This record gives sequence, C-alpha cells and structure tokens, in this order.
Amino acid sequence: MTRAEDTARRLKRRHRAEKRFRLYGIGAVTSALVVLALLLGTIIVNGSSAFTTTEMRLTVFLDPAVIDPDAKKNRDDLLQADYGAIVLAALQKRFPEATGRSERLQLLKLASPGARDVLRDMVMADPAVIGKTVEVSVPASDNIDLLRKGKMTKAQAVSGGKMNERQFAWYDKLAADGLVRGTFNTRFFTAGASREPELAGIWSAVVGSFMTLAVTLVVAFPLGVAAAIYLQEFAPKNRWTDMIEVNINNLAAVPSIVFGLLGLAVFLNYMGLPRSAPLVGGLVLALMTLPTIIIAARSAMQAVPPSIRDAAVGLGASPLQVVAHHVLPLAMPGILTGSIIGMARALGETAPLLMIGMVAFIVDAPTSPMSPATVLPVQVYLWADSPERAFAEKTAAAVLVLLAFLIVMNGLAIYLRRKFERRW
Repeated sequence: MTRAEDTARRLKRRHRAEKRFRLYGIGAVTSALVVLALLLGTIIVNGSSAFTTTEMRLTVFLDPAVIDPDAKKNRDDLLQADYGAIVLAALQKRFPEATGRSERLQLLKLASPGARDVLRDMVMADPAVIGKTVEVSVPASDNIDLLRKGKMTKAQAVSGGKMNERQFAWYDKLAADGLVRGTFNTRFFTAGASREPELAGIWSAVVGSFMTLAVTLVVAFPLGVAAAIYLQEFAPKNRWTDMIEVNINNLAAVPSIVFGLLGLAVFLNYMGLPRSAPLVGGLVLALMTLPTIIIAARSAMQAVPPSIRDAAVGLGASPLQVVAHHVLPLAMPGILTGSIIGMARALGETAPLLMIGMVAFIVDAPTSPMSPATVLPVQVYLWADSPERAFAEKTAAAVLVLLAFLIVMNGLAIYLRRKFERRW
C-alpha cells in the first residue's frame, strides 16, 4: 500500500469517526429534548385541570332562625352561625328523599366545606340578605370535581370508598339540571393552604417566596458584589486569598442541605430566630447564593479590558474611582445576570428550607419577614405527600407556576445581558 493510499484510508476513517460523533451528539440532544417534552407534557396534562374548579348552583334560603335567631345582627353571632345547615337544607329541598341522618351526611358531602364560607361571606358583606332566598354558586367537593374532570371514574370512587351509588344519582340529577359547571379556579391563586384540595391555593406560598427572596437579595447581592470587588481589585495575591478563592469555588458546589444544617445550627439554635420565618429562610438562601454571585461578579470584572483601568489611572483616577466609575458599571450586566440566575436557583430550593422548619401549615399570607410562612417549592412537596387524590393536580399546577417564575427570571437575565453587554 502506497503512502497516498494509506493517507486516503486514514482520512476516510477520520471522516467516518467525525460523522459518528456528530450523530451521537444529535442523538443525545434529541433524546434530551424528547425527555424534556415528555416531562413538561406530563406536568401540563396533569396540572392544567387544576386551573378550573367545579361549582354547584343552589337556591338557598338564608334562614334567620339559623343565622340570627335573636335578630340583633351581632357580628360574632353571624360569624358562628351554622351555615352548613343552610347548605344541607338547600340540597334537601332538591332531594327530599334524603331523610335519614346517614343520607343527609352523604348529601352534604356533595358540597365542599367551602360552601359554608361562601354563605358566611355573603351574609357578612350584606346582613340585609338574611331571610331572603338567593341563588348562589358554591364549590363542589373534591370527589365531584375529579368526577366532572374525568380524573376519577365511578368504579374508582366506589372501590375507594369516596362515593356511593346514591351520591352518584344525586350528582347526575344536578348535572342533568345544569346546576354543576366548571369555572376558572381563582381560589387557586388567592387562597392559602387547606386540608380540602378544592379549597387549597398558592397565595400564601407565593407571598412567602417573595419575602424570602427579598431577604436573600438584600443580604446576598451587596455582600457578594463587595467581596468580588475586594478579591478581584484590591486583595493581595498570597496564600490566604488563594485559600479564600478555593473555598468560595468549593462552596458553590456544596449540596444545599448543608446550608440548611448551618442555618439550623446558627440562626435557630444559637441566635434563637423564629422557625419557619422568611427572614431565616432568606438568610439561609443568601449563604447558598453568595458563592454564585461572587464568582459571577469576578468573572464579569475580569472581562473588562485592562486598557479601561489603565486609561482611568492615566487620567488621575484613584483605585476606588477606577472601580466605582469604570469597572463596576461595565461589569454590572454580567453581575446582574449571575445574581438573577443565583436567585432563580434559590427560588427552586426545598431541602435547606425543610431543615429550618419552613413546612408550616399556612392558611393566611405572612405579613412580615418574622411571620410563619412557607414557600412554593415546599408547598409542592407538601401537596405531593398528601394522600388525597385531588392534590395531585394541585401539585402539578404549582410546579407549572414555579416553572413560569423560573422562566421569567432566566429570561430577564438573558435580556439584561443582551441589552447591556459590550463586546470588546
């Protein structure tokens, strides 16, 4: 074999290897996209139904003998009235055959416990409605909701002890009369935690996440940028600064639960701060985010050309003026991008917050950073662990909301980089 033939053979083999490598890369990317599409598709299919809820239209007589027997319209008496009895009376009027105690309980279970709250809010808003007959839409039970959405069959409901044939007959009669309908689930975005799946919402978790991230940003951003400026522009190059830099890089890869253990030991056990508070959660997430911000800020400042610094020094600027007036403004897009990505990671963290007790059952939204609170990822964890079947769709819907926040934050980071980035 001549040298030319041997060279041609090797060239063909190399080209075949390059083509195989290219195909492997395309296959890997395609597989990743397929898995991602399946994951997102499953979440969307399971969670989209949570954005609608089932309501029943009832004709209700607001009986004064039940709501306000003394006719004083005292606020405390109106709040403590037995509105469940009024809901039951409205259902019994439509199904008079339900006379026994067991049948009445089964009939009442068609409506959600939130039906009482709807009537209570109506009376508290306008006590003049007492004694009148009104038509009102009340939330149906979680079993009725799942049945209407096709998430649960009658056979599954019977086998699981959720409903019986009599309740199915009542539901079918209500549906045939057009008294059962689906509507947009505003309660999912405005309510807090609840033991009843059809009444549960994400509002308290969203507010808790916002407060926690606000504390994280206030603590981590200035400290991280200041540390990056010192290490990059002013710190002497010796073994101590080398050790600090190595430790910062190592901390960026430490599992997040370690920061939760640190927060448990320092902020709760030593400093005595309240458990499940956004302040403590924000401090823990700030410790976790600091290395990311420092590394991103240093990289952004390293990208500023030395000629900028030299020109500023040549015009008589002090080292502090060089950093404050030239280096930092030019590096700020990269710093903001890294900070937003770090905050996005903090938004999705669960493990460190579980360690400091942010798993409280929070009905009302927190009013301050010291109030008990939970966050969206922890709410997802709690719902995923609930035995009620209806919480499955709430879990997927909360994941969709969390993904939407993460996409917005990452999109903002890309926008800031493209808008302010300068190419040298």
